[in-house]
Amino acid sequence: MSKQEKGNATVLPSLYDVEKNDPDSALIDRTGVSPDHMQEIAAVMAALGRLREAEQRLSEASQRYMKLGRSDMRALHMLIVAQHAQTVVTPSAIAAHLNISTASTTKLLDRLEAAGHITRSPHPNDRRALAISITEETKEAAKQTVGRLQAKRFHAAARLTSEERATVVRFLEDMTEQITLRNEAWAQDEHTGAAAHRA
Repeated sequence: MSKQEKGNATVLPSLYDVEKNDPDSALIDRTGVSPDHMQEIAAVMAALGRLREAEQRLSEASQRYMKLGRSDMRALHMLIVAQHAQTVVTPSAIAAHLNISTASTTKLLDRLEAAGHITRSPHPNDRRALAISITEETKEAAKQTVGRLQAKRFHAAARLTSEERATVVRFLEDMTEQITLRNEAWAQDEHTGAAAHRA
């Protein structure tokens, strides 16, 4: 094993360890938290990290297989769910879901239509709008690959008791609440944020 590989083997298990990330308690006040509890919290953070990494690898693999980008895949997922719910999807609904501009949505739909992934048709209730649908071929390809693997998460949730599921939901919702952006200055301008710190 090379020196670099040995270094990685030492660092990687500690990536989500609170004490390794914040040794001086500059970010987190750990007063009153016992060493045993610190280890338990570190184990939770590490498990979340492994989940994120697994989801990222799955996402990247599905994008390579489908030859599509992240926004393309998110749009197709929305169309699949909408079709199952018998809901008509418009370009504006896709733009809102992806949080992108009308122009970017048009380019995305043009790209997906050219590749045979979607169809555009007149909206059944609004003459001014279009209805966007996923093609059966693309829906089947997505279902047999990433969809089939993603569906296995159901079994992990099904193996929990009702009380355990309630605890997991409460924890995940709390975690989401804690990391939700709320007008943080550093996150407002993607072009000037990092540059301002370097200047």
